[in-house]
Amino acid sequence: MTLDGYFKITERGSTIGREVRGGLVTFLTMAYIVVLNPLILGFVPDSTGAFLGGGPGDGSNLPVIAAGTALVAGVLTILMGSVANFPLALAAGLGLNAFVANAIATRSTWADAMGLIVLEGIIILVLVLTGFRKAVFHAVPQQLKVAISVGIGLFIALIGFVDAGFVTRIPDAFQTTVPVQLGAGGVLTGWPVLVFGIGLVLVIALWVRRVKGAILISIVATTVLAFVLQAVLDLGAAAVDGPGNWSLNVPEFTSAVDVPDFGTLGTFSLFGAFSSVGVLAAVLLAFTLLLADFFDTMGTMTAIGAEAGLNDAEGIPPNSQKILVVDSVAALAGGAAGVSSNTSYIESASGVGEGARTGLASVVTGLLFLLTTFFAPLVEAIPSEAAVPALVLVGFLMMQQVKGIDWDDVEIAIPAFLTIVLMPFTYSITVGIGAGFLAYVLIKAVRGKAGAVHPLMWVVSSLFVVYFFIDPITDLLT
Repeated sequence: MTLDGYFKITERGSTIGREVRGGLVTFLTMAYIVVLNPLILGFVPDSTGAFLGGGPGDGSNLPVIAAGTALVAGVLTILMGSVANFPLALAAGLGLNAFVANAIATRSTWADAMGLIVLEGIIILVLVLTGFRKAVFHAVPQQLKVAISVGIGLFIALIGFVDAGFVTRIPDAFQTTVPVQLGAGGVLTGWPVLVFGIGLVLVIALWVRRVKGAILISIVATTVLAFVLQAVLDLGAAAVDGPGNWSLNVPEFTSAVDVPDFGTLGTFSLFGAFSSVGVLAAVLLAFTLLLADFFDTMGTMTAIGAEAGLNDAEGIPPNSQKILVVDSVAALAGGAAGVSSNTSYIESASGVGEGARTGLASVVTGLLFLLTTFFAPLVEAIPSEAAVPALVLVGFLMMQQVKGIDWDDVEIAIPAFLTIVLMPFTYSITVGIGAGFLAYVLIKAVRGKAGAVHPLMWVVSSLFVVYFFIDPITDLLT
């Protein structure tokens, strides 16, 4: 069978060239995880004082975590493309990795924390294979699925602005009138944010002119600009040198190739957390991980499928069962490799915006992740300011789906509104989905239409009540 026939490239209105470009763009917009995941996991000692990967107390085990992060992302993304034939990439989940580091590892050991992730992944895989996860997906009203896509569009646009330093968090949020601000101190500061601005203007201009490869051209051009500025000005990283410097990656070469060390692989104890934190606490922690993984992917694959024009009349992407199986295996694999749960990345929408419509794009992205295990210094040299303008543009494209919601029907409009606004406002896809589900069930119930709600929506909404109030419930029971 030919490459075109296997991936249905022509059938889905694409070309091999567009798939390769789309896969490359997706990689460029999410390659930051190879740098960011080690920063989140690598500096947190567990309850014994040990660091992930067996590094010394200064956290210098970051290259080991980076290699494992890229390896798992590469293998699972290739699996997604070749098995599910869907333009969706996977990597260590942001938010989940911070939760694992600060809420689980600090109370147990890194092996115990990763064991909980493996256990959670096994449970999700069972739910998929028994049809429960897909049944929940089918039970969600179509317009709520549209709202999920729109909310994710706003969310990834906000990610782009934040990662570029265009929008920043205010450290003393309780003492100010707003939680976020323009630039640093209410003004745009530094040359890196100018790189982002130029990139955003360029990608919009190319897009409206219908230039092929608009997103990729923008990323390459602004990366070159960033290198020129860095060579002249010698800027640092914002985390070390303060506002006005590069947000994540400093655009400069240190070396091109390095031999990877996969020392985190196999660093897990399946039931260790039940001894270190107690059975009840371990169950509640696993439940929190499970619910976040469960619904993040549901929202992400719906949004990607909608943007690519692949979803059916009910908003279901093709090969949805296979997508869910691969995603479940990714959670398990991330824990087994000692680099936190892997999940589907909404940044895949940037590749779809570039024209990707099949799993070939994911295969390209996955291969690039595998190459990153050797060429990590090259990936670290691409600044986020050059890559994230693509997320803002794709956020606009996904926002266009908002017209598919009946805003005159309060039974769907209010849940849709909460779903859309809470994703960016809370920086969480799961929170937006949960709020929308709860509002939908509540409004139907108070209007005497409880019987019209699918039974699974009642079940899931009940679980979300536990999810939202997990801390007081944990305190009460433990």
